[in-house]
Amino acid sequence: MSMDPTVGNFENADVLIEGKRIVAVGPGIDASDAEVIDARGRIVMPGFVDTHHHLFETAERALLANGLLLDDGSGSPSSFPAYAQHILGGFAKAYRPQDVYINALFGRIAQLDAGVTTVLDVSQIHHSPEHTDAAIQALVDAGGRSAFGFFEGDDRASVRYPEDAYRLKNQWFSSDDQLVSLVMGGELYIGEESYVRSWEIARELGVKIAAHAVGSWGMRPLYDEIAQGSGKVRVGPDNLFIHMTGMSDDTWRRFRDAGAQVSISFPIEMVMRHGTPPILKMQELGMEPSLSSDVETTMTADPFTLMRSAMSMQRMAVNQMVLDQGDYVPPTNYPTPAEGTPELLTVRDVLRYATVNGAQHLGLDGRTGTLTPGKDADIVLLDATALNVAPLNSVPGAVVTLMDRSNVETVIVAGEIRKWQGRMLDANLTTLRQELETSRDFLFEAAGFDQDLFKYS
Repeated sequence: MSMDPTVGNFENADVLIEGKRIVAVGPGIDASDAEVIDARGRIVMPGFVDTHHHLFETAERALLANGLLLDDGSGSPSSFPAYAQHILGGFAKAYRPQDVYINALFGRIAQLDAGVTTVLDVSQIHHSPEHTDAAIQALVDAGGRSAFGFFEGDDRASVRYPEDAYRLKNQWFSSDDQLVSLVMGGELYIGEESYVRSWEIARELGVKIAAHAVGSWGMRPLYDEIAQGSGKVRVGPDNLFIHMTGMSDDTWRRFRDAGAQVSISFPIEMVMRHGTPPILKMQELGMEPSLSSDVETTMTADPFTLMRSAMSMQRMAVNQMVLDQGDYVPPTNYPTPAEGTPELLTVRDVLRYATVNGAQHLGLDGRTGTLTPGKDADIVLLDATALNVAPLNSVPGAVVTLMDRSNVETVIVAGEIRKWQGRMLDANLTTLRQELETSRDFLFEAAGFDQDLFKYS
């Protein structure tokens, strides 16, 4: 399944890799001197792309299983702990560089294990240059393709955001042909002076700009101002906006016309009260999202959950819309959709969101996102003989509706095998887990949270 219409799909075919690139895709490729991976019974497709994941928060996995974005004052199990107050305002302030490193490294390896060959690490932990370097080193050491999001830190004197981007570009990102690339965080909510400067630096360096857009956080007036041209920055094709929940119709239209992209985190937006994932608005405007996992404090980060959540939420909303066009009394109990009703998402749609669109939104579509000759070999092999899939009747259907991370058998990034027959390579997971647990213990104590396995659920 190439995800490239010009290449097509094949029931049986070969993919030829030389070095880090795909050089041919098709049946019966003559390459007698090549090493062979026997992928019979496996689905061969591009690796998945996650356009928004806070990797530094890996130590707080499932701590906010019930948690909301903000404490809503209800006193319910969902109001405490809450993300803004207790993760960003609590745990994040306690991170040392070594905590940043092990959290980002372990989280990135876990995503590789799930078939995510490319991720945007929305790294909001830049309390000092040492924190920043630790985050980048973790992505390099993990061996996946990553876009490093240089976002803000807290208010301590050692923060060098956004000016440190110049050093990062020279020290870490001097080549355009490397696995880890740079994205600038350009959050509007941290103040005009900061976001104007960060957008200016990003455009000087020629890198993408990413920012959260969440109406329930109080961001809508800021976004309306920017969209209407009364702010001090302009939106363009280099902008990736995350969530876009609760935004005005005018802002949506203006951002669409400016060529901006949108990453939707379907599970998190539904669970944490960001607002309804804006897929119907994007369909209305002729736009398509990429998919992102956001925070493992509250939900798993695997691409199968993201695709199923996107498809289920959209179809739930549209199916109910159609049913409400009748009156539940035969013969109008199951009406034909009225003109103008949004099209139901299909498995091919959400697969495109999770591969092709993700690569485009990160500016990496020339290198990844499809199995296309000339692109880097970012490939996953999914086991279609497994108990939860066999017998195979539909490749796109099986990937989206049946599979989970256990079906990810082999992962290749830029021609290098990172996971082989179900086992991660070049990673001592026992040692890394112990280091992550040590970091977790420190962070819980520093943030004043009891380590009680049943308290926060």
